[in-house]
Amino acid sequence: MRALILGGTADASLLAAEIARAGLDAVYSYGGRTRTPADQPLPTRIGGFGGVSGLADYIGREGITQVIDATHPFAAEMSRHAVEACAETATPLIALERAPWTRASGDNWIDVADVNTAAAALTEAPASVFLAIGRQHIAPFATKPQHTYTLRFVDPPEAPLPFAADVIVSRGPFTLDSELEMMRRRGIAWIVARNSGGDGARAKIDAARRLGLPVIMISRPALPERRRVESVTDVMQWLGHSTRLGA
Repeated sequence: MRALILGGTADASLLAAEIARAGLDAVYSYGGRTRTPADQPLPTRIGGFGGVSGLADYIGREGITQVIDATHPFAAEMSRHAVEACAETATPLIALERAPWTRASGDNWIDVADVNTAAAALTEAPASVFLAIGRQHIAPFATKPQHTYTLRFVDPPEAPLPFAADVIVSRGPFTLDSELEMMRRRGIAWIVARNSGGDGARAKIDAARRLGLPVIMISRPALPERRRVESVTDVMQWLGHSTRLGA
């Protein structure tokens, strides 16, 4: 077997470590959006494949026998390409996809379908807004320039932003205490977040609940039907191997 991990998430890194411990043949693929991606214990490639046909060609050329889609839940284009390329090449596909967050007591969520709707949902009165959505999705908020925006990226922005903003360059995961301190210090009144799920990015949601702040929550994009699991253990069982997490 030779597996291809479409990665870029903390879950993908956990899977890569487990596959390496099991001594399986696999390649870890980064999309290339982050300039300094985390090191992996597997052979790594960086960059796109060139659409569905490019991914299908790669699967055939490299002898890939299984594909694991462990991309971000909002990396919809890559996930759709994986479904189509695997169907074209008759390659088994599984998605390692964390469960979405659900409302808890005290949450003040405004559910929206996409980034454009999220920008429209912001108040007209000037406020301090934490945009926790990644640099590829901030352009619609230029329609609300009256707000004071705080952005947080893994890498410094390479191009000018479409509006004035205070940029924090930092790599998570973040703790509840650090998120509370950041929000209090900056006087954050609104949070815009994507429903990524998982524990690594949850602290901001817990902090918003603690502070009683409204969260404009962007729903996940619709994806084609595919086999989906929520744990590394499930992926390893699908590959026919047991896990030794924590060993």
